[in-house]
Amino acid sequence: MTTARRKPYGVKGAPYAFLLPATVLFSLFFALPIGYAVWLSFHKVRVSGLGLGKGARSEVWAGVENYTDAFTDSEMLDGALRVLGYGCIVVPVMLGLALLFALMLDSEKVRLAPFTRLAIFLPYAIPGVVAALLWGFLYLPDVSPFYFVLEKLGLPQPDLLDGGPLYLALSNIAVWGGTGFNMIVIYTSLQAIPAEVYEAAKLDGATPLQIALRIKIPMVAPSLVLTFFFSIIATLQVFNEPTTLKPLTNAVSTTWSPLMKVYRDAFGTGDIYQAAAEAVIIALATLVLSFGFLRAANRRDKQEAAG
Repeated sequence: MTTARRKPYGVKGAPYAFLLPATVLFSLFFALPIGYAVWLSFHKVRVSGLGLGKGARSEVWAGVENYTDAFTDSEMLDGALRVLGYGCIVVPVMLGLALLFALMLDSEKVRLAPFTRLAIFLPYAIPGVVAALLWGFLYLPDVSPFYFVLEKLGLPQPDLLDGGPLYLALSNIAVWGGTGFNMIVIYTSLQAIPAEVYEAAKLDGATPLQIALRIKIPMVAPSLVLTFFFSIIATLQVFNEPTTLKPLTNAVSTTWSPLMKVYRDAFGTGDIYQAAAEAVIIALATLVLSFGFLRAANRRDKQEAAG
């Protein structure tokens, strides 16, 4: 007499049970807000009469009117140009320093590597608002020790919170805070390179500089692509630095960056529908630029592999 072997109860449903909490959190705090923002972007408020009384203000379908207004808004376009100039400074400088520090830490002759690695990474652990406040006071001539030293030495004292130097001041905060994270990503990739590769290069007479340029950098190219991807996203979403420095200077307006304009429209003027359309445009621009860069990088890797 044989008995049928019973399958463990709930085995087939176990994967779905494990995914359920993450799915619920993703739906509530990511998918649902995005869907609501898209829905708001296609609506607007219609005011009847003086806008007083019950039913005087109603929500109506606006179509693409909010998007048209956003694309033709000079403040939005000017903010995008400012962010473009800001990104042209931040991204190459930050990634260049991150790569340089990672290569230096990976050198055999480096001393106090753990302490140096922690010192470079530590600014990333400081909240962005706190970092912007610290640097903001260092930029103020009345309280900055740097301006005191320049005055004593009889050297010129540039105004870093106005005009062109403002871009350098904002970029410096981003570079100071983000270099450490990118350095850790690149340094981790360098540590994963087999030691046999370096030994073979040394036997062939390669110098440390040649090893860095011809072996290390090409082999950490995926990490460079990843850090560039993160940097693009962070640049397009710049908000903390200019918002924090705004009370310290009149050169930073409430619409200095596109994300600041979204905040102004949503919470300053109360036009959440226009702000939703602008937020969707920023999200789409980030998506297109990021995946466009990734696709170009993947195509280049395939061409090199085929060649």
